[in-house]
Amino acid sequence: MLYGSILYNFWGALLAFSTYFFLNFMGPGAPLAIIIKSFVAAVIGFIVTYVIRFLISYVLYTPEKEEEVEEEIEEAAIPSSATAEEFAEENPEEVAKAVKTMMNDDQMAS
Repeated sequence: MLYGSILYNFWGALLAFSTYFFLNFMGPGAPLAIIIKSFVAAVIGFIVTYVIRFLISYVLYTPEKEEEVEEEIEEAAIPSSATAEEFAEENPEEVAKAVKTMMNDDQMAS
């Protein structure tokens, strides 16, 4: 999960563009070159803001507690009973065979 949104990236790009532009617009360079370089600075600012957001999310990441992880592992190890929807997706012949086998097992256990 990244903290913030892409809106922050655009704000970073706008800040980089504006900063570069206003520091160089009264300089001896050609206006078109200054604008092009300002757009390059905006792209770099966009990418740098993304990296900063990634680092912030990495630093603030809190892993799950070990107890929760152990509970999830135990739940995954216990097979759940099949639902009617799962049987409906299977071949009817296989379902009938499974039901007959289960009924025979129940009769033998009784």
